[in-house]
Amino acid sequence: MEKNLRQLLAGLKYEVIQGSEDREIMGVAYDSRKVEENFLFVCIKGAVSDGHKYAPVAAQKGACAIVAEDAVEVPSSVTVIRVENSRYALALISAEWFDHPAKKLTTIGITGTKGKTTTSYMIQSILNAAGHKCGLIGTIESITGKRVIPSENTTPESYLINEYFSEMVESGFDSVVMEVSSQALMLDRVAGIYFDFGIFTNIAPDHIGPNEHKSFEDYMECKKKLLRQCRIGIVNRDDRHYEQIVEGNTCEKLETYGFDSNASLRASNAMMLSKRGRLGIRYEASGIVNIPVEIDIPGKFSVYNSLAAIAVCHHFGVTPDAIMDALTHAKVKGRVEMVHVSDNFTVMIDYAHNAMALESLLSTLREYHPSRLICLFGCGGNRDPERRFSMGEVSGRMADLTIITSDNPRNEEPQAIIDNIVTGIRKTDGRYVTIIDRREAIAWAIHHGEPGDIIVLAGKGHEDYQIIKGKKYPMDERVIIREILDRDAETLKAGGEIRDREYTIHQG
Repeated sequence: MEKNLRQLLAGLKYEVIQGSEDREIMGVAYDSRKVEENFLFVCIKGAVSDGHKYAPVAAQKGACAIVAEDAVEVPSSVTVIRVENSRYALALISAEWFDHPAKKLTTIGITGTKGKTTTSYMIQSILNAAGHKCGLIGTIESITGKRVIPSENTTPESYLINEYFSEMVESGFDSVVMEVSSQALMLDRVAGIYFDFGIFTNIAPDHIGPNEHKSFEDYMECKKKLLRQCRIGIVNRDDRHYEQIVEGNTCEKLETYGFDSNASLRASNAMMLSKRGRLGIRYEASGIVNIPVEIDIPGKFSVYNSLAAIAVCHHFGVTPDAIMDALTHAKVKGRVEMVHVSDNFTVMIDYAHNAMALESLLSTLREYHPSRLICLFGCGGNRDPERRFSMGEVSGRMADLTIITSDNPRNEEPQAIIDNIVTGIRKTDGRYVTIIDRREAIAWAIHHGEPGDIIVLAGKGHEDYQIIKGKKYPMDERVIIREILDRDAETLKAGGEIRDREYTIHQG
């Protein structure tokens, strides 16, 4: 591919510091390590490093043009373009480089504190089941038709977004659903994309800190940008910040969903379902769509996620029967994902890896009145110990039994992390057991499951690895469970007895 620099800069306000705009560009990069001959290098400022420092390296590797906010020192043979915001410039340049693929797809953007991932998979499931070809970009992975790419960020950099969109167009996709994080909106990763649909799931204090948002107000303002960047806005009417969320929106049309009687799409008669080792929820949807809904994903939040999905798919002309059928089979890897182990008790995997997420999860599961609620989790190494104390305290307070084990110890000793969690759980009177090996801990949990129990394996979710001393090892909890069940079956078939090591159950 080859494009003229002047063409790539179309739509941007810029100043030519040196050189000519009439340069033929063979590629675009924002990482100097990926620069090749006659590339355009865009200097962006990151949390860890500043691309402006690498402009000389990019020029040495063959970049013939540089886009920057600040002054850079490169040979006079290199064109230098100064812009006010290089991240914004990267987004528009990337869209131009890939021939504006977002305009060739029906785009659905989802923002909010919780629910983005599940809602995106529900939408994709419904649309694909109805005959559409829908791509996905999100926290777990990006699906382009050409590739399935594990995600590093909820929303990738703008260049990657446009690259993925372009692959979707080439693959014959007609739509895409993507999670749009507050960071993505703040850092212009989705600049230049005018979404056909913008979903706002909810908002709660989160991502507040020195490297993220300075305040809840700042977090809110970043999230609200989506409703000024979409044609049809779809917002959770029940969120207590609803009025603030919709204030200043520029949507051509604004729709709402929730239990509120004023919502465009309303839920009523919600009923928790528990059957043969599975949990779910059933409710009636009315308003813009009138259907009974049943989902094998537990909790009230599943009502909200599915309502948002229904509200969007209604605009695609998907029939009520197709929506109902797709939602029945909807499943999201690592998000209250049930793995069938027994008809007598429930085992599920969830990504809850901080105190707020764990408390929300355990509160939801308490609504199903389990005989015992058992929570297995660990905490990551090289992270703030405060997270360990708070997660231990939450589980000690809300679970009937906590199984403390390893997560990603990284370069820390697993036992030291477990000791921190124990410090938190001892602030409660919760019962707990420590089993340092996660595989062994999962086996122990399964073998000690009793009728009516809910066992949740928290923290890993969609992850299929464990990091120990800087090295990644395969660890997929679905695979581990299957191996445990297969091994148990072989042991019983051979006339043996299933035995676990003895562990002491402590009281907090």
